[in-house]
Amino acid sequence: MTNFALVNGIIIKRLPVGEYDYLVTILTSERGKITAFAKGARRPGNQLSGVVEPFCFGCFKLYEGRTSYNIQEANITNYFEVFRKDFNASMYGMFLMEIADYYTRENNDEKDILNLLYISLRAIEKGNIDNRLIRCIFEIKALMIFGEYPGIPNDRNYLESTGYTLNYIWSTGTEKLYTFKVSDEVLTELTHICEVYRKRFIDRNLNSLDMIDMVEGGLS
Repeated sequence: MTNFALVNGIIIKRLPVGEYDYLVTILTSERGKITAFAKGARRPGNQLSGVVEPFCFGCFKLYEGRTSYNIQEANITNYFEVFRKDFNASMYGMFLMEIADYYTRENNDEKDILNLLYISLRAIEKGNIDNRLIRCIFEIKALMIFGEYPGIPNDRNYLESTGYTLNYIWSTGTEKLYTFKVSDEVLTELTHICEVYRKRFIDRNLNSLDMIDMVEGGLS
């Protein structure tokens, strides 16, 4: 009997395999982070062309083999087109997905981080809040979701407003996270705090962050 599974999620990474295939990583609400082959997706006119790109969010029908998943079809409900048109937005979107890829695992309950990722990408898409603030909020809230949040660092004296902002992120539901703005001074401190956290919890360079630093450093 053929084993099929339906999962809802977002493609956070894609790699070419062989001559015509892709290996995609999907962050799902049912099975955590999974990898699946999209066979023939690089052939012109293939039914999977265009629906297995990074940022595609929807329902994926998978064939469960003995050692791997294969995508049979996909019903995409949000392509996040802004990330194909706006290079700056895409850099930040890729950063959020790289962070999500680093922290998540297969067969874990990753609903909360998937929800955070989706709402954060929507916040970038809307363009009402500085992308740098969205990046900080996402990083801090992700640590809180995974139970790794260490509190405000003690390496310096931070503004009272910065402490208030951290408490707000801690106590606020995901749906209301992106409803505020901060001063440049607070944003600078939040950025520093995220750097402190990143050095503590992430043991490798993030390619998307290197790209952001290179582009924004060149513009400053």
